[in-house]
Amino acid sequence: NIDVFIDLLSYRKYGHNEGDEPRFTQPELYDIIAKHKNPRDIYAEKLIGEGVITRQAFEERVEAFQQQLDEAYEVSLSTSQLNLQPFFAEKYKDIRFPEAADFETPAETRIPKELFLQLAERITTLPREMKFFNKTVRLFAQRAAMISEDSYDWAMGELMAYASLAWEKHAVRLSGQDSERGTFSHRHAEIITEDGKDKYFPLKNLGGEQAAVRVYNSPLNEYGILGFEYGYSLAHPEGLTIWEAQFGDFYNVGQVVVDQYIAAAQEKWGIKSGLVMLLPHGYEGQGADHSSGRIERFLTLCANLNLQVVNCTTPANFFHVLRRQLHRDIRVPLIVFTPKSLLRHPECTSSLAEFTEGAFREVIGETAISNPSKVKRLLLCSGKIYYELEAARREAGNDALSIIRIEQLYPFPAKQLHELTAQYPADVERVWVQEEPLNMGAAAFVKQQLGDCHLRLIGRPASGVTAEGLTAQHKINQAAIIQQAIDIATH
Repeated sequence: NIDVFIDLLSYRKYGHNEGDEPRFTQPELYDIIAKHKNPRDIYAEKLIGEGVITRQAFEERVEAFQQQLDEAYEVSLSTSQLNLQPFFAEKYKDIRFPEAADFETPAETRIPKELFLQLAERITTLPREMKFFNKTVRLFAQRAAMISEDSYDWAMGELMAYASLAWEKHAVRLSGQDSERGTFSHRHAEIITEDGKDKYFPLKNLGGEQAAVRVYNSPLNEYGILGFEYGYSLAHPEGLTIWEAQFGDFYNVGQVVVDQYIAAAQEKWGIKSGLVMLLPHGYEGQGADHSSGRIERFLTLCANLNLQVVNCTTPANFFHVLRRQLHRDIRVPLIVFTPKSLLRHPECTSSLAEFTEGAFREVIGETAISNPSKVKRLLLCSGKIYYELEAARREAGNDALSIIRIEQLYPFPAKQLHELTAQYPADVERVWVQEEPLNMGAAAFVKQQLGDCHLRLIGRPASGVTAEGLTAQHKINQAAIIQQAIDIATH
């Protein structure tokens, strides 16, 4: 094989568009173009000159083609109605557009206890005939211990969602930068043998006639890969298609795909997609490029049930929201702000019952307050800051504080939230607490949704960047947020 280079000089005969006047800026060039013959005539003269075709034959072909166009035009005039075939009509015949009620009634996402334990054993067992790195063996032993201890971490919750969907014959596809191992070494969807010559995929060895599970490490090209995965999701509505950013911050290179397609396609063209975006998000002192998936940007795009935006705090809730994507007869893009520090947080675990008896919870209420009538301040939050607030309250022994987690930011769970807040005194102080600067995050959105002019907002001061560049300053600001939230005397 040899390489071929084509040096092609092209031009626009009528400028940028037919309504443009190119001579305003390029008069000399367009004087030449105006006198230049069109490509058809140039090619015809060449063929006639070489004796390949006669002039008469050329003119007859031109006339025949013109007649073909005229006949097609006449036929179009007699057509009373143009019937366009809907996009992927056959694939989406049983999938409808979302309604508000879809987000007020839990989807059936639990799985039988026996199946859960069976799949959990399969994905935590390594084949004896393959030799793995000692740390890998230890990791899988720890995962296997979660079964007997009835305490499953984030990675197990995620992997069990994929395993259960594949068992139900739903294909799973996940791609992203370092998604096989996981950016934070938590997933390990593929395991490499000690000599580096072989790989083992637990999710592909569930037994039975499972659907395909494909996990890919993608190039560092958010725009290209996100666009591809969005298109893939359109063609596979019965499968779970996921794109994961290495850090949530990095999705901004694919912002145009979000704006033009993911958020807008339903209203623009009536096109449905069940694409899932996983955006690692959370403030741990890693600076402005490794802290925020830009919750606020997605919330400004939310309208008419075009997106789902969630910020889960438990493995079971993550499990259920992933399964919910395929266990309803609607398809709406799902934006998940996934944690980093919670991946190994000792309190961020779920029990077997939460997977086999529960459902996705849009709002998670208080578990530690026995007498809601004595609560003076109600803290509303979303994401991993909950664990910091809970730890600070526990240390302070403050029973006058209550904490509610909003796990689904959009569609906003107004009904579910009202059911939880109704138990508190009418004059309870309501406070929204977030890690992000107050001109970012969900603060403005939540305040608008609640229509509550008395909602107090606590977060980092407004800023042009998402986070501080110094770890020491991060710790100071983070501590100040937590202190303001739990100190009822602070006004």
